[in-house]
Formats: sequence, C-alpha cells, structure tokens
Amino acid sequence: MICEPKKLKDERGFFCESFRKDSLENLLGHSLNFCQENLSESKYGVLRGLHFQIEPNAQSKLVSVVKGRILDVAVDIRKNSKFYGQSFSIELDDKTNKQLFIPKGFAHGFVVLSKTARVSYKVDNYYNPKSERGLNYNDPLLEIDWKIDKKSIITNEKDNNYSSFDSEFFFE
Repeated sequence: MICEPKKLKDERGFFCESFRKDSLENLLGHSLNFCQENLSESKYGVLRGLHFQIEPNAQSKLVSVVKGRILDVAVDIRKNSKFYGQSFSIELDDKTNKQLFIPKGFAHGFVVLSKTARVSYKVDNYYNPKSERGLNYNDPLLEIDWKIDKKSIITNEKDNNYSSFDSEFFFE
C-alpha cells in the first residue's frame, strides 16, 4: 500500500504528519503496533535485502525516505496468495514523501538511486536474528529490475548468500 502524507506548505517550507496510527489502521482495517524504528544511510548502488522474518517474529513495515531516493521492492512470499512470487517496486524519495506499507508475508529490499539515501522504517515486531531470512536479490525467477547497472550494485556477504526463491521458507 502506497501512503502519501498530506503536506501543508507555506513560505517556510512544509509540514506533514509522517505517521498517524489511526489513519493507517483505518486504511488497513486492522490494528498496528509499531514497536521499533530503523534508520539506515547508504551510498549510491547499495542494495539492502531482500529480507524478512518468519513467524512468530514476522514484521509489517512502513518505509519512508528521509533523504535521497531509492527503489523499494516487496516480494510476495505467501504461498496461498494469487501474487505469490511477484514483486512490486516504487521509487521513494524525500521530495514526494510517499511511503510504502509492506504487510507480513513479504520480503523487502531497496537500492539507493541517489548519491546517498537515509531510509527509515517502522516495524510491528521486534527484530529477532533467529527468525531472519532472505532471498537472493538477483534471483532470475523474481525478475526484479533494480534500475541500475548490475556492476554498480553493492551488497554485503550475508545478502549475497541468501537462497533462491524456490528453496526458502515461505508463509502459509
């Protein structure tokens, strides 16, 4: 779900409610309990993902960009979903202030498209290293277009060693 906070603009700049629990819950039709917020800063070409946590520590996320521009990607890993294995991507930046809400049952990742980017995301379950999983960002089955030259992509060793889509644990 794409969220676009309303901006109040004047000669000073703008103001917006970047998060309002009741409004988001009304859109979703269920309660949320964001309990942790994460912040990362990365340079151009850094790709973080595709990450998810398994139950009982699965997480919904609300992703926003505080500085810069990213391509944000969510992959449906819910076995019983008609969108199973499909990905969704959107550019998020500090100009439009659009946000992406990603429910439980999706792998998530992003690549930095600007010189640097600062990404913030709220989650509704605490990080648990024993529940952490991931997918190979470059898996040919997923066919994700990361919008930059593959030679420019920078990852860490952990993200490089994640399994392919067809051999990982998925949500029922």
